[in-house]
Amino acid sequence: MEASIFTKIINGEIPAYKVAEDDRFLAFLDVFPTAKGHTLVIPKQQTDYIFDLDEDMYLGLMAFAKKVAAAVEQAVPCKRIGVAVVGLEVPHAHVHLIPLNSMQDMNFANKKKFSKEEFEETAKNIQAAYQE
Repeated sequence: MEASIFTKIINGEIPAYKVAEDDRFLAFLDVFPTAKGHTLVIPKQQTDYIFDLDEDMYLGLMAFAKKVAAAVEQAVPCKRIGVAVVGLEVPHAHVHLIPLNSMQDMNFANKKKFSKEEFEETAKNIQAAYQE
């Protein structure tokens, strides 16, 4: 299996705005976000389809995503954090955590643009709010 773009991020071959990490999972800002703070949560083990993860890995991913969502919600003003699993754009299981102020924030056709400095500041704020 060819390394996905996410595996290349895990391996340090491609830079990312990382917000949280442990031995099995990684969370980083989506560079094509639908809202400020849009975060991707992935298992470090490359598996294409989220429902192909074994039970332990799936439950661990969701538990990790819950902790990351709490940090995103604390760092980025929003009404709540939306969760989406689409799984078509990158062949590596991932969970989208999206700060929501309106339903439009979940529209994947409605991408936002942020500067490198805005991404860095947002990542730093989420990192500071993350509780292991």
